[in-house]
Amino acid sequence: MIASLTLILLAQLIGEAAARAAGLPVPGPVIGMALLLGFLILRDSGPPVLLRLMPRPLTDGTLESTGKGLLANLSLMFVPAGAGIVGRLDVVQAQGLKLAVVIVASTGAALAVTVLVFVGVERLVGRGSRGR
Repeated sequence: MIASLTLILLAQLIGEAAARAAGLPVPGPVIGMALLLGFLILRDSGPPVLLRLMPRPLTDGTLESTGKGLLANLSLMFVPAGAGIVGRLDVVQAQGLKLAVVIVASTGAALAVTVLVFVGVERLVGRGSRGR
């Protein structure tokens, strides 16, 4: 499990370093997650010789069990944010209405963009399947 956590954090570190070095507007952990996904795809569909070169957590299943363990306890990751909000109730009281408007507007915008992307992808996929 320690090796798997180290591998996950190493992928995040490499992603963060790449994002900062290249000046990309993408968060480093997203790049690290894509890197880890690439390794998992190579592991599952690449040539067998790659399995010998990959770190052990990628090949023996411990990475998956560690990821499942992290997801099972994901709600604990929000405790510090909740404690921070409770610790700054004066700011919430002073700026509460503005915060509520921003949260509702950003949620609405995210939902609208999700719908537009879904409709666009559905049209592209629908065109491709009708032409066959």
